[in-house]
Amino acid sequence: MAAMLASTRKLTLLGELTLNLIANVLVALVAALHAYFLILEMFLWDKPTGLKVFRNTPEKAEITKVLAANQGLYNGFLVAGLIWGLVQGNPAFAFQIKVFFLLCVIVAGAYGAATVSTRILIVQAMPAAFALVALFLA
Repeated sequence: MAAMLASTRKLTLLGELTLNLIANVLVALVAALHAYFLILEMFLWDKPTGLKVFRNTPEKAEITKVLAANQGLYNGFLVAGLIWGLVQGNPAFAFQIKVFFLLCVIVAGAYGAATVSTRILIVQAMPAAFALVALFLA
């Protein structure tokens, strides 16, 4: 009986570690996406890649370039927060940090979907929501 309980504990621990790893990989993916958004908005907004991604004209991109760079900077803060949560040594505090910044991403994605394009909900909010669910399951 004791051997069975010990093996069950090992499987449970392995499952928790696996779920935690999956959650952290998803958080890292959200951070990577927002790093990409930062690059697009701050540096490539009026370049061919940025024009294509955001379906912009060169004229509109020139007019909105400063606003896009500001938006990119905010994405950088989200990246910094998510990375902070990933490297934080205190697991309980790390959890709180990741939850807070994932919720920020979800709210920003929902607002963007409501005001700009529903595509933002899929590209930005959905990955963060998956990461948040995984975090709570871990």
